[in-house]
Amino acid sequence: MTLQPFQQTLAKPVMLAGVGVHSGKVANVEFIPAAENSGIVFIREDAQGNQHRFAAHADQVGSTDLSTTLGAGDIRIHTIEHLMSAVSALGLDNLEIMLDGAEVPILDGSSLDFVNAFEASGIETQTAKRKFIRVLKPVRIEHNGSWAEFTPYDGLHYEVEIEFASPVIGRQKYSADLNADVFKNDIAAARTFGFMKDVEALWAAGLALGSSLENSLVIGHDDKIINEGGQRLKNEFVRHKTLDAIGDLAMLGAPFIGRFSSFRGGHKMNSHVVKALLADPSTHEIVEV
Repeated sequence: MTLQPFQQTLAKPVMLAGVGVHSGKVANVEFIPAAENSGIVFIREDAQGNQHRFAAHADQVGSTDLSTTLGAGDIRIHTIEHLMSAVSALGLDNLEIMLDGAEVPILDGSSLDFVNAFEASGIETQTAKRKFIRVLKPVRIEHNGSWAEFTPYDGLHYEVEIEFASPVIGRQKYSADLNADVFKNDIAAARTFGFMKDVEALWAAGLALGSSLENSLVIGHDDKIINEGGQRLKNEFVRHKTLDAIGDLAMLGAPFIGRFSSFRGGHKMNSHVVKALLADPSTHEIVEV
């Protein structure tokens, strides 16, 4: 097992722009290098120009119904999981993320553009030691036949399994020891996915206004993929669920050493198991490498 022992940030600022998947409005985000031990912090302005700061941590997570959201009430930041997946997998510890609205841009529905932006900036190693959360004993959450679990493991391992009635998806499993190269080659390009009937219902409710074939892998009413060219990756559906899980588990506030497994999971299940692990000090320890 080889782990990066020192904290990291970006070498220089970098910006991205796109649309918010729910609002359909233009969303801009700037990534700014941050000092050691400052963590990942989201910053957005309200209509009056006041800045609101949210640490990327489980105690800041609000709604997990359609995506992972930071904050509550009128000031929130939606759809952080694809961004946080890239942040976590590329080993960024300290970063300020400036937003001009309530959503992270959806871009192409994957983490690929975030990865490319971070690599274009460059990743800088800092002098402070990185702290890891080492899983010491199993922590499991179950609900209606779905489950998510942390178990001890000498490394970082993800094992994600999904099951859908649609024959296009069916039952799929992805399992791998995770590092930056595995993420970039096997996971980062996997797009968010959905069913046309569900997207139409969201549109009718005034949601998913920025969702399109440019940023989603869509299954039509005839149970076939609508997107020209079909899937980017083999079993792209479960790879995207793994991408989501990596982003959701980044809400631990530090990289972890252990195995994460789930069956028919999602943002809510991922958030619950993260909070369950953090709530019980006997399940983990904080270590340096």
